[in-house]
Amino acid sequence: MVSSLRAYEYWLTVYRRVWRGTIFSSFLNPVLYLSALGVGLGKLVNQGAHPLGIPYIDFVAPGMLAAIGMQVSAIEASFPVRGAIRWNRQYHAMLATPLRVRDLVAGHLMYVATRVAVAGAIYLAVLAAFGTVHSPLGVLAWPAVVLIGLAFAAPISALSAWAENEVFNPLFRFAITPMFLFSGTFFPISRLPHGLRELAYATPLWHGVDLVRRLTLGTATLGLSLVHVAYLVALVCAGAVLARRAYAGRLVT
Repeated sequence: MVSSLRAYEYWLTVYRRVWRGTIFSSFLNPVLYLSALGVGLGKLVNQGAHPLGIPYIDFVAPGMLAAIGMQVSAIEASFPVRGAIRWNRQYHAMLATPLRVRDLVAGHLMYVATRVAVAGAIYLAVLAAFGTVHSPLGVLAWPAVVLIGLAFAAPISALSAWAENEVFNPLFRFAITPMFLFSGTFFPISRLPHGLRELAYATPLWHGVDLVRRLTLGTATLGLSLVHVAYLVALVCAGAVLARRAYAGRLVT
């Protein structure tokens, strides 16, 4: 654990140079999104009766909160990992010390969790300011977003270390962006045709979106929440195992 903190400290040191810019964008993005989608588009969606049963801003806001966990972790687990292995080779330098592969993986995932926690806290505060948090359970959306981030960061870190060729453009174009659009962030996936609907239910972002939305609305049940959490935890564990193997294959053999 102590050794993992050394690797974690490295990533925090790097982040000190850019944290001001990320804090600003983390605050500005939810304000812009909620103003445009929740307030602007929401006025059109909410004309007459509420077709979703709730105001549109209450529907889309927690979806955006869950999506930020995916987006931040996907960025932090892709290019930085590839750079630390191939371009700047920081991981090679770390392995010349008493650190081991498991420390590199754990330290980086701890850093990603921190990045998601900071962004998620800002987003949740903005959501509360917009009046979209309707239950004390909404505070649990914060650790839920961190869990969502780790569920993406662990397997993406493994992919970043394992891939021989350029993989990030296909990853973001054919996985991250479609999940952002079609996993319940902006509309219920029950509106999707059969086939796509079942595929959306299987995505980790849908589990995250549904969990966070139910927490902020106060409609969460213990059984369904545990299903969502178990699904995301399983992804974290499987991804961490794969990441350790991929790191070792690149850095040790």
